[in-house]
Amino acid sequence: MTGRVVLLVNPASAKGSSAAIADRAAELLRAAGHQTHLISGTDAQDSLAQAHKEVAAGAKVLAAVGGDGTVHLGTQAVAGTGVPLAVIPAGTGNDFARMLGIPRGDTAAAARLITDGVPRTLDLARCGDTWYATVLTSGFDAAVSHRVNTLRWPRGRARYQLAIGIEAFRLRPVPFRIRVDGETVEEEATLVAVGNTAYYGSGLKICPGAVPDDGLLDVTLVRAAGRLKLARLLPRMRQGTHVSDPLVRTFRGREVEIGAPGAFAYADGEFIDDLPLTVTCVPGAVSVLVPAEG
Repeated sequence: MTGRVVLLVNPASAKGSSAAIADRAAELLRAAGHQTHLISGTDAQDSLAQAHKEVAAGAKVLAAVGGDGTVHLGTQAVAGTGVPLAVIPAGTGNDFARMLGIPRGDTAAAARLITDGVPRTLDLARCGDTWYATVLTSGFDAAVSHRVNTLRWPRGRARYQLAIGIEAFRLRPVPFRIRVDGETVEEEATLVAVGNTAYYGSGLKICPGAVPDDGLLDVTLVRAAGRLKLARLLPRMRQGTHVSDPLVRTFRGREVEIGAPGAFAYADGEFIDDLPLTVTCVPGAVSVLVPAEG
């Protein structure tokens, strides 16, 4: 695929590592015959406005250069337009790239997918006017996401581990009310996750059965649990085997309503809104350039 490629750079790292990766990717793309244009606004809203403008002007590909938060911005711009999304990982978690087999830590290999990758049509989840690509979380894991966004050190997976440790001391169960395709569940829970894909939190396989093109959302609920029980579950989340534990309940459906007093939700590592929320799976909402075997 050739043509004008717009590279959307993480606005929080416009002068840091994401910018350097974007410059390298643009150089490689120009050598492969593409026209390139880099955009990075003063903040997320400015970046999104620029991305919408570029997509409307006829961009052939929008490439998100950053982590899952930048993918989140990119999906808002391309959802339902038919313009393919490419991902050049440069973030902390990179869970969307992980799910699709997009190379992480190899800018050249990720950039080559814009030329040689195959488009894969995927579902997106939608909350009101906001799309998300990976997992929406509430309860303990949303608190962890909020904590991650406030920490400046350390980087990578260690930042998530530190955030988990901090929030574990503040752990309190939340009385959730969940409705999945008309089936209502009311239970005190430590966390609830609604996944379009399997991964969040830099490789935690919270919704291991989630498939991003099956037209369904996967819901994982972890019942009220103390710190020791949660600590026992966390390593199993890395492999996705936690779903066999009696503390865990799973559901699957096209529409999920989730409510709890005083609770809020994050998705793609970004704040979404306070509860209650309704999440709907929108089949075939986005096309993503992936490896031929991805």
